[in-house]
Amino acid sequence: MKSPAVSYKRHRFPQQIISNAVWLYFRFPLSLRLVEEMLLERGVVVSYETIRRWGRKFGPAYAKLLRRRRPSRRDVWHLDEVVISIAGKKHWLWRAVDQDGYVLDEIVQSRRNTKSAKRLLVRLLKKAGMPPTRIITDKLRSYGAAKREVMPAVEHRSHKGLNNRAENSHLPLRKRERTMQGFRSPGSLQRFISIFSALRNLFVPPSHKRSALSTHIHRIRAIAHWKAVTGATA
Repeated sequence: MKSPAVSYKRHRFPQQIISNAVWLYFRFPLSLRLVEEMLLERGVVVSYETIRRWGRKFGPAYAKLLRRRRPSRRDVWHLDEVVISIAGKKHWLWRAVDQDGYVLDEIVQSRRNTKSAKRLLVRLLKKAGMPPTRIITDKLRSYGAAKREVMPAVEHRSHKGLNNRAENSHLPLRKRERTMQGFRSPGSLQRFISIFSALRNLFVPPSHKRSALSTHIHRIRAIAHWKAVTGATA
């Protein structure tokens, strides 16, 4: 039997329990204590602090192994930024999604200016390996200035009404922010969203596959892929 890509050595709990706890915490708007209670109902006695450590240790490894969407030259990038208060200080979460709502990248930054927008675009180009057919943003001028430096030939549409896809992509994180009662540091937020968005990308079907049957099939395949990545089927 093929061994999982993630090592569970020196952990007394089996990989099925660890991966299930991490899945519950990052996939659903649950607190660590609620995940602890759900596992207890199944006969698994584990503290919420242990679940937190599992998420911190295994979450990034899982996210790295999850299936990624192949970029296309026909892609449309929707860019948006949202303010998040951390320890009483404003930070900005910059996010890019494609035409299906798939999260391409997101980065926490302390400024809302051209330099920050340029950093996001450079990261996106490096990850995708190719520019999109166009980008859509709100009226923030920093996007236009950054786009002219990084990808001057790409079409840019700046209109708040066209950017609902990017704006709506913030809503799931907002729900988690309330459940978690905020984030402790920019680093903890960056770590969390990298795992959180990787699971959303895997489990949430694209907008053109929203019938009941196609959604059901999509989630079955997603669960199978998750178990293969985490070794939960071993």
